[in-house]
Amino acid sequence: MSSRQALGQAAFFVVSFAPFLVSASPAPTAFVNNNDVSPPFPAITPSPVEKNPSPVVQRDILSDVESDVNNVLSSLGSDLPSWVASGVPNYFQNFPTGDAVASSLGLKSSDLAALPTNVLNIDPYANWTNSGWNVRFHGNVYKQPNTSVADLNKLANVFLIDTKIADLPESQQEQARNLTAEIFVVQQPHVAVNTIHLEPAASQGSSGQPGGGGSSHTTGGWQNVTLPYNTTAEGDFDVFVPIASNGLTAGNKTSAIQRLNTHVDGASIGNATAYLVPPTGLTVVSDIDDILRITKIYEPKEGLFNSFAKAFTPWENMPLIYSNWSSSLPNMHFHYLTTTPEQVTRNYMQFIYSTYPGGSFDTRPLNFSDVSATLSIRKFLLQKIFETFPQRKFILIADTSNSDVMRDYPEMATEFPGQVQCIFLRNTSATDSGDKFPYDTSGFKNLPQSQYMFFLNPDDLSNLDIANGECYNKSIPQNLTFSYQGLPFGLGKHSGAGGGLSTREVVGASSLMALVASMLTAAFMFL
Repeated sequence: MSSRQALGQAAFFVVSFAPFLVSASPAPTAFVNNNDVSPPFPAITPSPVEKNPSPVVQRDILSDVESDVNNVLSSLGSDLPSWVASGVPNYFQNFPTGDAVASSLGLKSSDLAALPTNVLNIDPYANWTNSGWNVRFHGNVYKQPNTSVADLNKLANVFLIDTKIADLPESQQEQARNLTAEIFVVQQPHVAVNTIHLEPAASQGSSGQPGGGGSSHTTGGWQNVTLPYNTTAEGDFDVFVPIASNGLTAGNKTSAIQRLNTHVDGASIGNATAYLVPPTGLTVVSDIDDILRITKIYEPKEGLFNSFAKAFTPWENMPLIYSNWSSSLPNMHFHYLTTTPEQVTRNYMQFIYSTYPGGSFDTRPLNFSDVSATLSIRKFLLQKIFETFPQRKFILIADTSNSDVMRDYPEMATEFPGQVQCIFLRNTSATDSGDKFPYDTSGFKNLPQSQYMFFLNPDDLSNLDIANGECYNKSIPQNLTFSYQGLPFGLGKHSGAGGGLSTREVVGASSLMALVASMLTAAFMFL
């Protein structure tokens, strides 16, 4: 393995697994058209649903997993590193933020003050209660430094393996620079989010943006709202705010989704679409990487290149499957949940808008930037939307390369009885020889086969009566062991893609995990 390949694999596998605890907070009081706000200490708040949401409790997530797998490998004289036992972690980690970015670029406070304020306004969902519609506004407030092309090229090169940005076509160079610029921004802590303007959005078609998502024509909702909290120390905001009806249809009077355009006043960037979702119906919660687009996060070189330089490419004919669902189930709500950090969310949202039905979004905020949160953020976000819509049924879609999915999806079926309609998981290890990571199917042991399916191609999802709970295509063999599958060295009963990681690869990548964080920081600090 070359030194550049080693650095790339290290970048891919940087992660730590300290315990993580998220506490629920009371729902805030809304301030509508009121600029005189004295915000309390900022916090991520739960939905004001009409029940007592369960708090997210601390879990010793890895203990049993590591014990089981390490027992398998103990006779080989090698412990399985945590990045294998826990699946493939996200390689976007340990980016310099806030003051570190400003200091590295030599920006003075006066320089920052002169820069325009940008807002990452992530497409929200809204729920209906006795008090009306509640919109979950979330995102980040930041400023974009005027970083030179030369400096962006140096930073982008850190994320490219066996190539340099100068060797790429101009279109790929531009994407690499744009994404790098999105990462190295200066977040704005403890600032008020300016007035957010709401207005009705046009009806949607069958796919893409402005299509899909089952939205009817929205006829009301014009208003301005002000968020009750300042941003967190990382520049994040995440809060449910009750809004005035102003002509909107009550959630208990319609089965259709209504859409509102939202724009943060005073921000050069800050547009989003809010999805007002009725209490009952079907919601698709979909991962994006390696289920909606080709990423190959399990192959460092390919994963980094596909994320930083190559145009996002849909996976096979998956857009057609989603388009068919949108047209055949016209009031379906699409929600896209990715654990990619929010700095790179815009690329993902733009891809969805141009390729798949429109829908609300969730991503990993900087408020959870500690890498230990990698194991719990998906579950936190899943619980939030399940508790927000306790009467809706959910279709959960992802792939087997994410161990948190393999754990969290079946857990949702037992923790929220009656709310999980279907679980669909692409078996990447069976269709892509590059995926050599084990995955644990034990969580599905007590679920009825009719509720889930491990599939190989998008067409496997065709002709299923999802609305009536038909989730299993009987022509697709499952071959589940209800244990680890695809283990290294062919130790699994069914090894998925066949083969596995060599001892040299396991130990080598493990020893390099700590290197990449310092390399990324050094590359930035010594521009």
